[in-house]
Amino acid sequence: MKLQIVTITAILGSASAFTLSSTGASSTGLAAVNNGENFECSRRDSLAALFTTTLTLATAAPAFAREARPEYLTEPTDAFKESEKQRDEFRRKQLRLKKEFTTVLDRFTFESKTTDAFVEDLKDLKTLVQITEGLPLGIKKDDLVKIIRAKKAKGLWPTDVEYAYQSLIREIAYQQSPNKDKDIGNPL
Repeated sequence: MKLQIVTITAILGSASAFTLSSTGASSTGLAAVNNGENFECSRRDSLAALFTTTLTLATAAPAFAREARPEYLTEPTDAFKESEKQRDEFRRKQLRLKKEFTTVLDRFTFESKTTDAFVEDLKDLKTLVQITEGLPLGIKKDDLVKIIRAKKAKGLWPTDVEYAYQSLIREIAYQQSPNKDKDIGNPL
């Protein structure tokens, strides 16, 4: 920036005013007036000076290029390490919960043969949904419903099993969007 100011000052300092002068019918030139002295210069001279000035200004490094660039961290900060620790704990907890869910679902799908066993497994799923306040990562409501409906389609689905199934679905819906401000007495 200082180089630019020095160059502009040198150019403008040599002439306090530029005037257009006509020296004859065939040539027109620029006359620089400096402290009462007249200097004649041609168009080529003024274009060369303009080109040199432009080139000097263009090649001078801007201020932000001369400043030191910020360095990236070589080691993580303590806050980042703490958040990573919390994420790992959350993932481990979610994997443990998912394992519990899949254990109950496998028991419901493959081992349960009686109505009481179906009701017990659905109640266990409902309890797990309440404990985890929803479904763990990796288990979606649609997938859970598909597994239960596949078992329902095979037969032996009495009313008390349907009640337990509907209770599970309502609990999942409540945990995914608990509307606690809803007026229970008013159906609208």
